[in-house]
Amino acid sequence: MLVLKNKINVNTILFFLCIGVTYFNFFELTFMVWLLSFLITIKNVYTKELVKYILPYAIILVIAIVISFFYDSSLYSKIKDFTYLFKPILGILLGYQLLRSQPKEAFKTIIKTGAIIAIIHLFLVIKSTITLGSFNVNYIRTVGGYFSDFEVYVIIILIFYKKFDLEYSLKKRNTLLLIVSFSCFLYLSRTNFIQFIILYLGLKGYLLFTKKAVKIIFISLITVSIAYGSIWYINPKRQGKGLEAFLYKIKIAPIEPFKTRIDKEDWKDFNDNYRSYENITTIKQVSHGGILSVMFGKGLGSNINLGRKIRTNDGSDIQYIPILHNGFMTVFLKSGILGVCFLILFIILLYRQKRSSNPLINHINFMLMATAVFLIVSNWVFMGLYLKLDNKSIIIGYLLALRFSIFKNLENQNTSNQE
Repeated sequence: MLVLKNKINVNTILFFLCIGVTYFNFFELTFMVWLLSFLITIKNVYTKELVKYILPYAIILVIAIVISFFYDSSLYSKIKDFTYLFKPILGILLGYQLLRSQPKEAFKTIIKTGAIIAIIHLFLVIKSTITLGSFNVNYIRTVGGYFSDFEVYVIIILIFYKKFDLEYSLKKRNTLLLIVSFSCFLYLSRTNFIQFIILYLGLKGYLLFTKKAVKIIFISLITVSIAYGSIWYINPKRQGKGLEAFLYKIKIAPIEPFKTRIDKEDWKDFNDNYRSYENITTIKQVSHGGILSVMFGKGLGSNINLGRKIRTNDGSDIQYIPILHNGFMTVFLKSGILGVCFLILFIILLYRQKRSSNPLINHINFMLMATAVFLIVSNWVFMGLYLKLDNKSIIIGYLLALRFSIFKNLENQNTSNQE
């Protein structure tokens, strides 16, 4: 019993470390912590279901490895690309291994981790605001971070805490919800707002194809359109400060990833629509390699020439980029259209969750389905599970293991009852 307790405590600590390390924005450190945690908690047996979810990412990686033999690039570039493409596989396996045996404790581990991260973020925001003497959105986000997908999951679990059999008092639940929600809001991340809406609709069961779900989604789209129209009418300026700067980002959000013509000599047009510029450049340069490049990509170590140097968030100037903002385009560069098809296949597999007679399993399935829908957005603007700051792969593996654990416990109970 003591050994089991110690094992659970170790897994809890490792879970916090593996989620927390992603907020440092240091990929090498994240990969090292994840890999060591994986080796510490490695299992002898994995379920066929888990293999099903890992396989699409594994095939994308294998295609990139094979194709890389036909192109010249440095060994360092190939190894770095390998770690990026391997990250979703490692994250899902790691999340699966870090599960605590009891569902209540598993969700409490997620909430405690999110609460600690939120408190640290709030401290950084307060400190930076005092140092600067005013609330500047760009400076706050530079210091405190640009988004926090994990905290959105925590908010959703706290909102639907009874659905997850959490026995918090209303006061404790509301206190935790206030702390994490306020922290998450201060990231002023457009994708986190979208993520919250998708996860909330998912947990309400509105991502299923029913008449009621279609009606709710239609109303939600109308509401969002009206809200966006109001922001467009207000017409926030690019050089605005505080909330106006955030509203300006929302204003350009629908255009930014899809614009087809960008003047790279106009710094405003280039900066506001940089993601589109990346996509256009990637398609042109991969297509220039012929049908084989389009179908199978250019493999590990490949990169895109932006045609000019740009300044990154960490202060370095680069012209050749191996990894793009867009997850679909990154896979297209490394593994071609075939790789993109397998990336889409993963999203479809994650979305297609079966109905269960067990309410807790159903709500875990709802969260996985909502995550699949959000991954469409996440892959388009933030590389999805490939992003160095991303930890959703751990959450996916964690939820899959939790569902399997509940299934197994139910089967054992039925066997005992029959005997």
